[in-house]
Amino acid sequence: MDHALQVARAQTFRRLHDRTSILLLPNAWDAGSAALFARRGFAAVATTSGGMAWSLGYADGECVPLADVLAAVARITRAVEVPVSVDFEGGYGSAAAEVEVSVRAVIAAGAVGINLEDGLPGHGPLRPIDEAAARIAAARAAAAAAGVPIFINARVDHWLHPAADPAEHLPDAIARAQAYLDAGADGIYPLGLADRATLAAFIRAVAAPVNVAAGAGVPPLRELAALGVARVSTATRLATLALGAVDHALRRVLDEGGFDALAADFSYADAQGLFAQG
Repeated sequence: MDHALQVARAQTFRRLHDRTSILLLPNAWDAGSAALFARRGFAAVATTSGGMAWSLGYADGECVPLADVLAAVARITRAVEVPVSVDFEGGYGSAAAEVEVSVRAVIAAGAVGINLEDGLPGHGPLRPIDEAAARIAAARAAAAAAGVPIFINARVDHWLHPAADPAEHLPDAIARAQAYLDAGADGIYPLGLADRATLAAFIRAVAAPVNVAAGAGVPPLRELAALGVARVSTATRLATLALGAVDHALRRVLDEGGFDALAADFSYADAQGLFAQG
């Protein structure tokens, strides 16, 4: 990608987090889904690590070879003309120096934003706070070296681990958010936090855009806006929705012996149109 164009997209993506309105960010799993989201008028597109992993034949949890991830990201950034943020899981490196190299590579593939999580792969335990912050700092150093002001969305994964009281995790989560912002993060993503009171307290304590994952049971956009949420992403849910629709249709074909379940209001021509030239 042309460097000046990538910088412009990065600056656009950063402005979308100014908290004057919620950024609704759909998560794509391949170039086709990304192109569909862009055609629908979304101002930016993110990737889902889970959906991308499944499309490439791997389980989620940093199981996909980095080269395959980079190739998929490059196809997405070629297919759309909007900013693309990449769910980069733990940063594809066992140490901060390796994360810096990997982030340089995903920027070279066209990314203008990344998610970095503080849990070990596969929703494992959280890394020590200093170690997680060092990985954020390495990503910021990679962006500075590349000359692209990417938006780093730091995930705080406490709420992926059940607790009797959602507020139990709040003090450490706030401390982690501050450490990550000090290390160079731009936004904070408390994945799995849906409790209104705890989310409101977290947002009040964190002086940065806060990301919430959409899903059934999550408050609607107007309520999230009132809480101060800056960004809502769909995580794996659009990918699983697509797989579920296909699974439902195939079960009907097998059960009924007919093909009416294959009727759809999205046609071959519609799919071709996502990649029409000119």
